[in-house]
Amino acid sequence: MAEREKKKKAPLHAAAIEDYCLIGDCETAALVSREGSIDWLCWPTFSSGACFAALLGTREHGFWKIAPAGRVTATRRQYKPHTLVVDTTFETPDGVVCITDFMPPRDENSSLVRIVRGIRGEVAMRMNLAIRFDYGRTIPWVTSTNGELRAVAGRDMVVLQTKAPLRGEKMTTVSDFTVRAHETVTFTLTTLSSLSDVPPEVPPARALAETQRLWTDWTQRNTYNGPYKEAIERSLITLKALTYRPSGGIVAAITTSLPEKIGGPRNWDYRYCWLRDTAFTLMVLMRAGYEEEAIAWRMWLLRAIAGAPGQVQTIYGIWGERQIIEWEASWLPGYKHSRPVRIGNAAVDQFQLDVFGEVAETLSETPEAEEGLRVPATSLQASLINHLCSVWQKPDEGIWETRGRRQHFTYSKVMAWVALDRAIKHHERYDGNGNVAHWRKVRDQIHKQVCEKGFNKKLNSFVQSYGSKQLDASCLRIAMVGFLPPADPRIRGTVEAIERTLIKNGFVQRYDTRTTDDGLAGGEGVFLACSFWMVTNLCLIGRRDDAIALYERLLDLRNDVGLLAEEYDPASKRQVGNFPQALTHIALIHAAYALSGLWVPEQSKK
Repeated sequence: MAEREKKKKAPLHAAAIEDYCLIGDCETAALVSREGSIDWLCWPTFSSGACFAALLGTREHGFWKIAPAGRVTATRRQYKPHTLVVDTTFETPDGVVCITDFMPPRDENSSLVRIVRGIRGEVAMRMNLAIRFDYGRTIPWVTSTNGELRAVAGRDMVVLQTKAPLRGEKMTTVSDFTVRAHETVTFTLTTLSSLSDVPPEVPPARALAETQRLWTDWTQRNTYNGPYKEAIERSLITLKALTYRPSGGIVAAITTSLPEKIGGPRNWDYRYCWLRDTAFTLMVLMRAGYEEEAIAWRMWLLRAIAGAPGQVQTIYGIWGERQIIEWEASWLPGYKHSRPVRIGNAAVDQFQLDVFGEVAETLSETPEAEEGLRVPATSLQASLINHLCSVWQKPDEGIWETRGRRQHFTYSKVMAWVALDRAIKHHERYDGNGNVAHWRKVRDQIHKQVCEKGFNKKLNSFVQSYGSKQLDASCLRIAMVGFLPPADPRIRGTVEAIERTLIKNGFVQRYDTRTTDDGLAGGEGVFLACSFWMVTNLCLIGRRDDAIALYERLLDLRNDVGLLAEEYDPASKRQVGNFPQALTHIALIHAAYALSGLWVPEQSKK
């Protein structure tokens, strides 16, 4: 009986993580597979419930596929130059067809547009649409009249507008049509309140032109002109796509629960704004000339952490919301049976000391602002630093958000030093009202303690936490933030120790999960951001050829449209973890600046 029940279960639907590409409107985003299936879309915002959740389950959990009805002999795809508009071209025995997918800049409502264009011959096409609200749990009531389909459940409504024929089939909507050379068939899907009137469809050709213009105008502001320009531009576009335009907040990724190891339990929801990740993002955006985003983020920060500095969180919602409850979507089987599927993130309640450093560094480097903005930002920084002086000696959960006991993580203490160092320089420059003399005393105290307790002489390396013998790739950032100069022998020792211990198949692990008690079961892949940090460190200590070789191996891990997830599994040669991952693309950009001679650590600046 159990075996018969097992056979009745619908098969999992998702493609390989690296087989997806990203489209978005800077308020939410979707993942489109090489097979033409949109398997993940949270509407109307990044952190809303998904109406397409087949990425974490089966077709029954929502998807939207448009593809040739018959055999496909070849598939290729690419983003239109300088944009987030993707073309997927299918070759068949009968002809060639191209599907253009994009999300136009929204006014009141968000839309997703798909334009099917015949290139050669005559190709029979099929569209399958299964709308499922609430992460695949709720089947909507669907009606269709005059080329307009409406799917309604509670307050949610999604409307499909097309001239293609539509019919219902097994709780989905199907369209069979044929496209010939130079013909186009268009589909526009829009989300809105079920109480609202359906707006007229924006002509897809006009929406495409507006979307391309928006992205090309934005990419033209990029000031990077080094040898890795294409990779940098694609990563910058990806980071912009992770920005929530109305507030200036930046999400870590658009997905939840893509596993760090296939079948494992290390599955987290990244659709929120980490102070650390957003600070890192702003640093690279500013370096590339994007000052508007920096100013918008500073306003988001002022709103998000307003109030008592002791209530600062590591994670906020896209508007700066503080309450992010973690729960499990038990009805979803998970990506390739990787469970649990988590919604929300309990790390919101953790104490992560390093975020004070990342925020202080970013505040000190954001562009010159009008007095009305600079003064409250400087005051905010002083308030945070005064609080830091009273808590820096406490253990924390650290950059990796461990779920075991709190420890005195070396990187956390280093970033506490960074917070004080940058705040001192900032307040000296602007004659702020901070207690700079006290800050200097605490800064020097932290530096001395880290060098005494965070460095293991036997290993000749900085270690994960005070008194530990475990190595941690976060220590690669010690030279990057200017805590010690790259020429210091302790920096070279740390780089070489991590090379010996944490390199796996040519790439860097965060730490050894087999010997480190992080409160979690199962293993993970190599961590791509750490591998890019290694590139930067190799460059800083004079091993430029090794740095270039590793960087180019890392670039080869990108998928066909230049995107990277959080981690990589060298054994299966698969990307793993949430996708696309902001921290990975941030580290990719930063390493390119180092290799191009366009960046040096703070302490090394003349």
